[in-house]
Amino acid sequence: MKPHFSIDFSPKLFHTMRTYNRAKLMKDIMAGIIVGIVAIPLAIAFGIASGVGPTEGLVTAIIAGFIISALGGSRVQIGGPTGAFIVIIYGIIQQFGVGGLAIATIMAGIMLVLMGVFKLGSIIKFMPYPIIVGFTAGIAVTIFSTQINDLLGLGIENVPAEFFEKWGCYFANIGKTNWWALGIGLASILIIVFTPKISKKMPGSLLAIIIMTAFCWALERFAGIHPVKTIGDLYELPSGLPSFSLPSLGDQPLWATIQSLLPTAFTIAMLGAIESLLSAMVADGVISSRHNSNTELMAQGVANIVVPFFGGIPATGAIARTMANINNGGRTPIAGIVHTVVLLLVLLFLGGLVGAIPMPCLAGVLIMVSYNMSGWRTIRSMCRQSRSDIAILFTTMLLTIIFDLTIAIEVGLALAVVLFVRRIMETSKISVLRDEMELHHDGEDGDVQLSIPKGVEVYEINGPLFFGVATKFEEMATMRDAMPIRIVRMRKVSFIDSTGLHNLEIFIEAAIKSGQQVILSGVNKRVYNAIESAGIVEKLGKENVLDHIDLALARAEELAKRINE
Repeated sequence: MKPHFSIDFSPKLFHTMRTYNRAKLMKDIMAGIIVGIVAIPLAIAFGIASGVGPTEGLVTAIIAGFIISALGGSRVQIGGPTGAFIVIIYGIIQQFGVGGLAIATIMAGIMLVLMGVFKLGSIIKFMPYPIIVGFTAGIAVTIFSTQINDLLGLGIENVPAEFFEKWGCYFANIGKTNWWALGIGLASILIIVFTPKISKKMPGSLLAIIIMTAFCWALERFAGIHPVKTIGDLYELPSGLPSFSLPSLGDQPLWATIQSLLPTAFTIAMLGAIESLLSAMVADGVISSRHNSNTELMAQGVANIVVPFFGGIPATGAIARTMANINNGGRTPIAGIVHTVVLLLVLLFLGGLVGAIPMPCLAGVLIMVSYNMSGWRTIRSMCRQSRSDIAILFTTMLLTIIFDLTIAIEVGLALAVVLFVRRIMETSKISVLRDEMELHHDGEDGDVQLSIPKGVEVYEINGPLFFGVATKFEEMATMRDAMPIRIVRMRKVSFIDSTGLHNLEIFIEAAIKSGQQVILSGVNKRVYNAIESAGIVEKLGKENVLDHIDLALARAEELAKRINE
């Protein structure tokens, strides 16, 4: 019989439509309008901070947001550009241009679709938490550092990309500070901070933009003062529907560009998967629902494949906008679709107003985004935990700040794996027993003392027999004078990898050459299948692979009698 393979694609939109009614529609419309209003300044700010422009940010929020809501595996997920991608996008544009960014985004989208097709959604959610906290905090620091030029109004045209060079440039130009810019930026931050204390319904970032834009307009209109640069001074304003276009790399060869962008595309895919699934998990806890992680990954992938053809940037699930959706009554993907309609209306009819937004105000918005991303309270609490977690967290954070997110995630994962293996090695014990042994209440019969026949020793392995522990077992087995009969008790060996199989096979072969007999005890079904496939059962004989220590000791006593005869 051929194995059955199915694709786990089941959009929540179709499930929610079965019980949809007018009451739910009204709640979704209201939530969608509010989330759309919240998303306006964020989409514009993320687009500009990424090195593209306000139009690209809005286009991404519209197209990707619609696809993620329509095809996603969460009832309430809101998709669009997020702060986590700013650093990566900016770096790609600096090296490969906008065409390279489009190629990298499409590649990341394909990877996300494949992750969903091969049902890797549940696995990605097990990314070590210190790595997530570390790179998120690192991104927050990087976003903050990119906004100092606009916050202070320094007017530096080509800000260095490297972290230390960037800050060196800031300090060198600190005397050029525009006090109007600094005042507008700080006022924007204060408005965002204090708005929730007055009204939790009104998004502070939008209120800050409205007030500061009106203030700058009034200064110019009535006092003839143009205090700071606005979006319209630096970028082409949104106008009309985005047009379809193929990514252009200029003179750069396509295949070479794809090869160069592969690690970065993988980082975008992993970051998008982690952020969207974490957002969906948080939302599940609030609305008492359960998302489909594989469907969500495929929807995220489709969104990232499509948006580059309309000038968009990478997108993923946005935790802040998703929570705003939930808090305002959104309970189905219709709310997410409505939010994209609101953004589309802004793109079509309010482009001129977008151009009047002062740049220091956007800097203030992004500084507050970076503050909320930093997770400093989480970092403070994690500093009281194990030193290995602290090492992973700060290593990932510093690498993100100093180098880039790709290196940070790669090194962070490698460090997490090494420390995980070390922990398993520390908890996995191998003991050698002679004369007698004790049975505990762990599935065997009571706390009793068992005598071990003369000429028999028991090697008890407590934990998985994998590459980190297998060598330890081999060393213990060869460093001491062995008895004629050796029982390897494997009742707590949950799995065995290829290195463990190899070392076990060497141990058995060495014992056979020395005229010793090996018996395996307490072998579970999974481990038995592994050692049978490796030919170990055949070498030992099925009569010497037993599922209980009593049977193994009885077999050992029988063999010992034969030897003594």
